[in-house]
Amino acid sequence: MPQFDRRAFLGTMALAGAAPIAASTSAHAAVQSLQLADIKKEADTACVYHVDYGDHARFAQTLNNINNHYASYGADPFALQIVMVAHAGGIKFFLDNLNGTMWEKETLDPTLNEKIAALAKNGLKVYLCAYTFERNHVPKEKARDEAFIAFVPSGIATAGALQGKGFGYLKVG
Repeated sequence: MPQFDRRAFLGTMALAGAAPIAASTSAHAAVQSLQLADIKKEADTACVYHVDYGDHARFAQTLNNINNHYASYGADPFALQIVMVAHAGGIKFFLDNLNGTMWEKETLDPTLNEKIAALAKNGLKVYLCAYTFERNHVPKEKARDEAFIAFVPSGIATAGALQGKGFGYLKVG
């Protein structure tokens, strides 16, 4: 898979005057799958938020912390790179619906999706654990089809690999 250079892409889009168009377009074929080698550190400061829990309040606090994290770096889109790795109960926050899953009796706060989308406009990337989907018999097609969401083979392996690439590790709770 070709490497994606976020700085070059955003710079090209800004020069072309297409940044607002790119930000408002989320249609694509399907949620992509990445390998660990595909994920690069693209900013001086890079952090991975580890989400392996399904607690709604804790997840909302994680989103609040990510928002504060971005706010502290100002408007420079290249100063900070944040990724969220979700596995175990954390994947439920990125499903189209909970029907047919172990969480089907739960109701998710619909504002969480809005908060995630707003953070993605700042550059947040979300990596979902393919093993969690497989082990829990959740079809990958249930994942929300968003440009900022991708599958990785293992959530925990990705969190560890990103630390090895210079990402700081953060877990709320």
